[in-house]
Amino acid sequence: MASRLAGWAADWRLWRRWPQQVRSQWRRSLQFRTVAITVGLSGLAILLTGAYLSFSIGNDLFQSRLQQALGGSGRAIASAQSILDASDASERVALQQLMGTVRTDLQTTSGSSLIAAYRAPGQDFSQVTPPGFESPGLGGGVISDALTAAVRADPDTLQWQSVTLTEADGSSTAGIVVGSEVSMPTAGSYEIYLGYDLSESEQTLGFVQRTLFVAGVGLMILVGGAAWFIVRFVATPIRFAAETSQRLAGGDLDVRMPEKGEDELAILARSFNGMAASMQKQIKELAELSLVQQRFVSDVSHELRTPLTTIRLAGDVLYDQRDSFPPATERTAELLHDQVGRFEVLLADLLEISRYDAGSIELELEPTSLVHLAEEVVEELRPLAEPTGSDLRIVAPGGYSAVPMDPRRIRRIVRNLVGNAIEHGEGKPIVVSVDSNESSVAIAVRDYGQGMTGEATERVFDRFWRADPSRKRTIGGTGLGLAISLEDAVLHEGWLEVWSEPAAGSSFRLTIPREPGTEIVRSPISLPPDDAIESIVDELTTPTTRSLPTVRSADDDKEGARG
Repeated sequence: MASRLAGWAADWRLWRRWPQQVRSQWRRSLQFRTVAITVGLSGLAILLTGAYLSFSIGNDLFQSRLQQALGGSGRAIASAQSILDASDASERVALQQLMGTVRTDLQTTSGSSLIAAYRAPGQDFSQVTPPGFESPGLGGGVISDALTAAVRADPDTLQWQSVTLTEADGSSTAGIVVGSEVSMPTAGSYEIYLGYDLSESEQTLGFVQRTLFVAGVGLMILVGGAAWFIVRFVATPIRFAAETSQRLAGGDLDVRMPEKGEDELAILARSFNGMAASMQKQIKELAELSLVQQRFVSDVSHELRTPLTTIRLAGDVLYDQRDSFPPATERTAELLHDQVGRFEVLLADLLEISRYDAGSIELELEPTSLVHLAEEVVEELRPLAEPTGSDLRIVAPGGYSAVPMDPRRIRRIVRNLVGNAIEHGEGKPIVVSVDSNESSVAIAVRDYGQGMTGEATERVFDRFWRADPSRKRTIGGTGLGLAISLEDAVLHEGWLEVWSEPAAGSSFRLTIPREPGTEIVRSPISLPPDDAIESIVDELTTPTTRSLPTVRSADDDKEGARG
């Protein structure tokens, strides 16, 4: 019993699953969708055609049977009237015999066993007047008042009506009742009603309908099969082209479509192969050019290190002895010392970028607390913030647990974000927030400085781009810091996003997964920041409103950030 119940449960689950499978096939399969539409439209056409044929044949059968009934009834009533006109019976017994003769003649002439005769109302009734008669099949209200009224209103014309006849076994069938009047010279007028059974016509119509149904189902099967084979013949090359394009997108540049015949599909295959060959050639040329460029940058950076080291040593000597130089020479020694240091940073950044472009970067993961890392960076940069008047603050409701990351690269990101906040914070407080959730940890650096426009926000991760090139920098920089930070974030499979608005400051948010290779569901720190959202809500309640600030995701725009 338990196994049977388990089997029923499995069948029920399969039954409930099939609509979802059909929807999936509809979305994913051109062949299934085309065949389904073809069969559906063909079925609709067959249904409409079958309904029309069924109605037309049924109407023709009814009209044919009606004409037979009217013709037979007319002959029978005329024959009965002739018998009554030729008789001179006046006694009761003779009149009753005459009525029996009329009944027999009506049945014989009309071919119907359903006969009824009723004395017309409004006549005097005598003892010699014979009573009417009624077949069992016409009793029980079969002859309606409407038909009776029509016969009495126009007794010389045949009147008819569609009715439902009851058989001896209790079953019902469609029928026709025809009515008229006859006149007995010595007894008065009688209403005559003849009933005709349409069961044979119904059987004929049922046979035609069953034949149409079987033919329609068979035709739909044939149409569906033909559509399936035709669409398969066309869809197979298209499916192969899709698979080939996916393999091309995946890096298999040598894959090609087979070229057969001279039809449109063969032309498509040749055009596709020509496009693939052209793409392969251009990609190889671009790859070679990129490799040459990367090698050039790397070689130049390495070659510059040796003379730069010599210049650095000579500059340090001059810098250490600057107090003994005249003022102009002293200033020159200081500028030389500063620019050599900046040149060293630039070379280091160029080497790092070249490694990213070459794809030779590997993470060195260590369990690290993001809060502790942020505290170290803040303490390191606090002396640089004090001259500007900016107060560095850390808000860390979460993020204390150690998470696998490359601490050197994450520290570089945080240092870059905090340094930029000091540069553009206008001496206002800088808030470093750290938090975590079930899927990720995040750090956000919020400043309340001049902020950026939407166009600047879109380009903030581009290489060698600065929001204000003429602005004096206290920390230095090469214009590659945020670009490298973006690469570091993407390497951790994380997000580096920015929100900014003129006169409202900026907020940069870094989010990395708790475990490498897992998906980040959401960041634990909101962007735009909460205080900016509250400010926007307050402004929306006033007559003057403005649009929501721009949020840019480095994860969504990685290629654009690489410039």
